[in-house]
Formats: sequence, C-alpha cells, structure tokens
Amino acid sequence: MGIREGILALLGQGTKHGYQLKRDFEQATGEAWPLNVGQVYTTLQRLERDGLVREGSADADGRVDYSLTDEGRAEYHDWMQTPEQRSVPSRDEVAMKVLLATVSTDVDALAVIDEQRRATMQNLQEYSRLRQRSDHDVDLAWLLQLDRLILMRQAELRWLDDVEERLSTVDLTARNKALREQTKESKGGVAP
Repeated sequence: MGIREGILALLGQGTKHGYQLKRDFEQATGEAWPLNVGQVYTTLQRLERDGLVREGSADADGRVDYSLTDEGRAEYHDWMQTPEQRSVPSRDEVAMKVLLATVSTDVDALAVIDEQRRATMQNLQEYSRLRQRSDHDVDLAWLLQLDRLILMRQAELRWLDDVEERLSTVDLTARNKALREQTKESKGGVAP
C-alpha cells in the first residue's frame, strides 16, 4: 500500500481536505505511518491529474475539499478487493542477525538468540502494557496495530525457540571447524 491507496480509501468515506486526510490516515494506520502534509497534497495533485479525485471549492478558512471521481472509487474498490501478494519476504533485521550468527565461526549463536529473546520479550511486554492502557472504545486502529505487533513478537519468540532447538541438534564445534576449513580453502590456505 502506498499513500495513494490510503488517500483513496479515506476519500471513499466522503469529502475531506488535505490536513484532515493526513490526520485520518495516521489515525487509521494506528499511528504506524506518520505523514507530512506536503506528501498528502502532492499525492492529491497526482490523483487529480490522473482523474481519480476532484478538487472542490475552498471553505471560509481556505481549506479545499477533495472527493473521489467514479474512476477513483473504482480504483479504490479494486485495490480493496485484491489481496496483497507477498511473494518476496521483506528483510527482517532480527532474522538476518540470527541467520548470520548461525553460520559465524566466532560468535556464539545461542548467546545471540538469548539476547534477542530478552529484547523481544521486553518489546512484547511494552506492547501488552500499551494495549491495556488504550481506550478500547475509541482507539480501534491503534488496538488492531498493537494486536498485530504483539502477535509478531510472539511469533518471533517461537521462531527463536525453533532456531535454538535446531541448533541443539547440530554439533556446533564440528560445524564451526568445517566452516573455518571452507574459509581457509577459499582464501588459498590462509586461516581466518
């Protein structure tokens, strides 16, 4: 999703001016995606150029309202009804660090996993506290975002447990020795 689709979705609710779109976008995404109001107006100009929105008249405060055209409404509905394809997984820093630790010959992969587990658990606890303190009647988008983040941290903890379990079945000393030998051979006999 881009800002373009977010603005089309918000205009699907009715006519809005630029700052209102900025505020509603941030609220609808659970504050996970802050916008610069300039991004909103640039996107509105492109959407108008493409025939997806129309500019209305200015109110007494000079704010210009925007609304969807029929083409804009059709594009918004098409986008909403088309599932997102995630054929290429996004890069995840935690996963990259752990994966690299498992092939490193001079880092204790289990210690890396333990430290990450502690940090992930702290993060999970903080999200859980935020969820408990949120207004369940008002902050729906924020609560849904927190639920997503909590589930992601829980999944990360399970994955770290799985990695640790898998590593427990591997003779790390023999694996590290084999990796050092491979490195030595690739460098023409020079040990790392």
